[in-house]
Amino acid sequence: MKSLSSFVNLVFMAALLGAPAGGALAQAQAFPNKPIRVIVPFPPGGSTDFLARIVGQKLTAAWGQQVIIDNKPGAGGTLGATEAARAPADGYTLLMGAVHHNIATSAYAKLPYDFQKDFAPITVVAIVPNVLVVNPAIPVNSVKELIAYAKANPGKLTYGSAGMGTAHHLIGEQFNMLAGVDILHVPYKGSSPAVADLVAGQVSMMYDTVASCLPHVKAGKLRPLGVATAKRSASLPDVPTIAEAALPGFEVTTWFGFLAPAKTPPEIITKLNAEMVKILNMPDVRERLLASGSEPVGNTPEQMAAQIAKETALFAKIVKQAKLVVE
Repeated sequence: MKSLSSFVNLVFMAALLGAPAGGALAQAQAFPNKPIRVIVPFPPGGSTDFLARIVGQKLTAAWGQQVIIDNKPGAGGTLGATEAARAPADGYTLLMGAVHHNIATSAYAKLPYDFQKDFAPITVVAIVPNVLVVNPAIPVNSVKELIAYAKANPGKLTYGSAGMGTAHHLIGEQFNMLAGVDILHVPYKGSSPAVADLVAGQVSMMYDTVASCLPHVKAGKLRPLGVATAKRSASLPDVPTIAEAALPGFEVTTWFGFLAPAKTPPEIITKLNAEMVKILNMPDVRERLLASGSEPVGNTPEQMAAQIAKETALFAKIVKQAKLVVE
């Protein structure tokens, strides 16, 4: 009887030891069984919101569970990121992150989260080139003309951004440094309201994503002068890069992608990644992204993590050179 009792105890202990793995597997297999919330840390209408909604709609169709887009703008995308970092790590709250979060790591004097430690990357959705656009009332037609105009009219030009410490802000600071000009920064709570004020003439210019600016460019409401990436945008093939137009070596790339709270089970991360990559390879999704000026990606969590680490270090150097500190 003693040997039988020992055997039963061993079986019981083995079941207990195996429970976490089995429980995590069962949790992943059942996922999702309720709505998923995607925190977009910028207002509706910008690239972050646009890309999150495209993938969210397809996830809803694939899994039969509603994907709710929850816009939480403010503080250059860090307010929404803070809320996402504190959410339960169960896969039901995700963050639509962006390059802005790489920059915030070094640009902000203090953040309530660590972007690399407190989030688990899922996949980069797209790379979107930034373009320098001006209100047509500004009498310039090239980057060189803009630089000359800014030097001849100190304090007259302003540039809008999605907020302090965002890519739009950093591109502007880098432009000011390399061009030797002083163009005043005007921060907004997202690119959408900034673009609206640019079209209305409240600010002179902006460095925004092609996806956000393209409709206004096509309508003649904004004039594109240069693209901030190393190569020209397929959506604006006649617009030179800022590097080739006037400032050699000028380059800033903007990515957008999904992340989850850090302790989200790996099985759920894998399931989310597989479905999102499948969505990004759908012909209609690729067509919509490319038409907006976005370049679809759909990489692995490991590749996304490596990209975040590399770009965080790169932007830390630029932030230091610009002496940019956001309190």
